[in-house]
Amino acid sequence: MTYELCFYNTLTRQIEKFEPLVQGRVGFYSCGPTAYNFTHLGHLRTYVLYDLIKRVLIFDGYKVKHVMNITDVGHLLSDADEGEDKIEKQAIKEKKSAWDIAEFYTNDFLNNLKQMNIILPDIIAPATKHIEEQISLVKKIEQAGFAYTISDGVYFDTSKLSDYGILNKQSQEEKQVNQRIEQSREKRNITDFALWKFSPQNQKREMEWDSPWGKGFPGWHIECAAMSMKYLGDYFDIHAGGVDHIPVHHPNEIAGAEAVTGKHLAKYWIHGGFLNFSGEKMSKSKHNFIRLEDLQKENISPLAVRYSMYLGYYNKTLEFNLDSLHAAETALNNLVEFIKRLLRINQLCMAKKIQIQDSQEAQDILNHYEEAFFTQVHNNFDMPSAIEIIWNFIKEYNKNPMNYNPLKVLDMFYKFDRILGLKLSDITLDNIPQNIEKLAEERWLAKSNQNWEEADKLRAYIQDEGYTIDDFEGFYLIKKTNK
Repeated sequence: MTYELCFYNTLTRQIEKFEPLVQGRVGFYSCGPTAYNFTHLGHLRTYVLYDLIKRVLIFDGYKVKHVMNITDVGHLLSDADEGEDKIEKQAIKEKKSAWDIAEFYTNDFLNNLKQMNIILPDIIAPATKHIEEQISLVKKIEQAGFAYTISDGVYFDTSKLSDYGILNKQSQEEKQVNQRIEQSREKRNITDFALWKFSPQNQKREMEWDSPWGKGFPGWHIECAAMSMKYLGDYFDIHAGGVDHIPVHHPNEIAGAEAVTGKHLAKYWIHGGFLNFSGEKMSKSKHNFIRLEDLQKENISPLAVRYSMYLGYYNKTLEFNLDSLHAAETALNNLVEFIKRLLRINQLCMAKKIQIQDSQEAQDILNHYEEAFFTQVHNNFDMPSAIEIIWNFIKEYNKNPMNYNPLKVLDMFYKFDRILGLKLSDITLDNIPQNIEKLAEERWLAKSNQNWEEADKLRAYIQDEGYTIDDFEGFYLIKKTNK
């Protein structure tokens, strides 16, 4: 069955049916990290969104070319092109070179993606490896008449672009963010942004390059435009990022591209919401961020974090706390145990110890839930509803597990996991020792003979050995306890 993918396009402010520019292919660009500090859960929520988008597109049969930048060039502390260099400031703090800082935190970021089972982009583009492309784009912008030079750099003249800010018809919250941007005395307009920043005359920067305008470094906003256009062309399908990029960064990306091509860089723009922890937005600047590593002592796994991120709508603020993360861990463990149960039932079926009806009614139920899941996934990536459908099916299944062919149920859940990315297909049965299997058989025989005392005694012994037994109509399942 095919599904119609629809999602909210920030550019048009409406939910639209996805129609690729080239049949069967998708050009997808997502904003990567600035490599000056550790990756935290707030960042990872955005990268899970990227992964979700890509997984849905791949499921639908598209050949996806995914590009993501790494901002390993030191840029300034704010969208205002003012303040200290983030990377060089951290280098001084840690007594390392700026290059070492960028490499260290890039590796931390990539390691976090792997832990979260996020499919890596086809192209990871560090800004330091694409200085030539950025200079070339600035040249083109200048030739098109959109650039001017002041004492500290080359700037984009936003007043010359008639639809500048088309992306950011802002909410009140976004306007407040934008109002925090400081005005440079020499800038022609408050919204003008740096294309190339000059190195201070009395200071040698670690990261600086020669250019037609003087030694310096590229502005942040031109970085993504230059690299996305290099790998995906002047106009591509999807550009994704965090909601914090709506007020300034992404409008400036669009402006840089539009000045040269006359196009809005991408057809669809998708933005993920903030993550709050205990009622406060998680951010590096507030020093209140939580890392995956911080959750290890709480016995919360990266995949449980991933699962928890599906419980809120991707473009809305998601509230986290330790209780909700523990609940997500429990839910994921229950899902894992359900998969193990299906595997065990199938194992018993193969041994011809039980018979499964595999009725048409059961097949109809499977078809219903599979269609419902993927319909919600394609409906603006509605993962909360998709997760609810999974648990509704499990509840339905538990009414009469003997009605369902376990392989067909497993197949459905493995198909779900092509979207979920929870590694359900990697789950294997616990290795049950032969002595425990023998004791379980003896218990089952005792129970069948209504020798309850002997059955209870054997169950207690099995539990002491670190295993539990769940009884069902006509069969039992053994599982290892976590003790």
